[in-house]
Amino acid sequence: MLSIRPELARGALDAAPDAMIIIDASGVIRFANRQLSVLFGYPSEAVIGQSVECLMPGRFRERHLAHRRGYVDSVRTRPMGAGLELFGRRQDGSEFPVEISLSPIQYGDELLVAAAIRDVSDRKRAAAELVSARQAAERAREAADRANRSKSRFLATASHDLRQPLQTLSLLNGVLRRAVAAADADAAEALAQQEQAISAMSRLLNALLDISKLESGAVSSEPADFAIGPLLEELRLEFASLAERKGLALQLSPCTACVRSDRSLVEQILRNLLSNAIKYTRQGAVLMRCVHAAPASVRIEVIDTGIGIAADQLRYIYDEFYQVGVATNSSREGYGLGLAIVQRLVSLLELKLDVRSDLGKGSVFALTLPQGQASAAATATAGHGSARRERQVTPLVLLVEDDAGVREATGMLLRSEGYRVAAVASLAEALEQAAREPAPDLLVTDYHLGDGETGMQVIAAVRAARGAGFKAVLISGDSSAAIRELPADPHLSVAIKPLQAEELLSTISALLGA
Repeated sequence: MLSIRPELARGALDAAPDAMIIIDASGVIRFANRQLSVLFGYPSEAVIGQSVECLMPGRFRERHLAHRRGYVDSVRTRPMGAGLELFGRRQDGSEFPVEISLSPIQYGDELLVAAAIRDVSDRKRAAAELVSARQAAERAREAADRANRSKSRFLATASHDLRQPLQTLSLLNGVLRRAVAAADADAAEALAQQEQAISAMSRLLNALLDISKLESGAVSSEPADFAIGPLLEELRLEFASLAERKGLALQLSPCTACVRSDRSLVEQILRNLLSNAIKYTRQGAVLMRCVHAAPASVRIEVIDTGIGIAADQLRYIYDEFYQVGVATNSSREGYGLGLAIVQRLVSLLELKLDVRSDLGKGSVFALTLPQGQASAAATATAGHGSARRERQVTPLVLLVEDDAGVREATGMLLRSEGYRVAAVASLAEALEQAAREPAPDLLVTDYHLGDGETGMQVIAAVRAARGAGFKAVLISGDSSAAIRELPADPHLSVAIKPLQAEELLSTISALLGA
């Protein structure tokens, strides 16, 4: 223990930045420095001879007596009330949080205790504000998570429920066109215009849902190695008839490159770029090609001989609802959302998209992707695409759809094409039908069914009964990761609602002919 002279102790304590008191073994204050007056409001001399408990709220005094006696029995330098909330009481009765450090002093034969008292109001306030800020941030994060979950639920519902009536209209339109085409030219023309209107509604709905999903964070990337050539060939086949109707040459340069990215999202980017190229090209050609770019990257170019884009308009082309050369409120083809979707997908995939354009001469959109491994790509690409062959027989189609309107419209379309159809609404009914003779040749099922059942469950159950190679078409209005992450399967085709009657029939024919 430290032995000091009284005059030295007095000078040091008066100079201390904290309030300092010295008490004897009975708890009587023997000395108080100048800072005590600032902190507690008492004149220093006014507390001399008073019990130290006068500086604390009344509710703590009795407990403090026991603590003080215990300290005298086992003196040591230590913080007072470690782990406890300590408070001081000013002369005006107000309370404030404090920290107290105790040090024993041996003064001759007498044991004294020095106590340093510090106001920690600012520290407590800052800590409380920090806790409050953290709690607010946590509440905001939870609110954002709830909002995102709500958005995801809405988008999942919208993807399915909003597309259902369009799906019904499209299929019924296909049925009617087959029924009246030969008998009534005026009716056939009306139905053709109706088909165009349904297609426009479908494109707008798909674009709006795609934008909403990207903005809500509902779309995630699942990168893998894949060969780019088969994907470009699929796009060429998809857009060949559209280009031909406009009198354009749609060309594809051979490509053996492999890339690493999300195949489905890259396909969506290229589909939008190719659609725009054909839309804005009145004569000439549209070309797709891939070139190796350094270092270890592949550039996919979509080149057209279209109207081109003025240099001062390039910065606007990724804005929603902006279209090159189309005035506001004028008649337009499309809605100006394709490149807005492309920009968001490119950002999500962390890719690079460049554009070069000459007004009146054409444009080049170049998507740069990281190079992938050929061996992995061969596995990843297996099962994508299928030969489009003519159907040679009239199979029995097992149709599973819980929406009565869509089920009836799909059944009518298939029957009008000459198929035999067994239409059911649930997994149990599908299994019952699959067990009958004659056995179905093909399964067409919606993805989202009633009571939480899914089309994949139906496919798995029917294949368990009829064989692993049983062919199926999975139709879904949900283009989320659950659909995109389905494993490659040469006996399964996936179609996204709303799809046109001809598209569904072509998918069925290609799958049966494969």
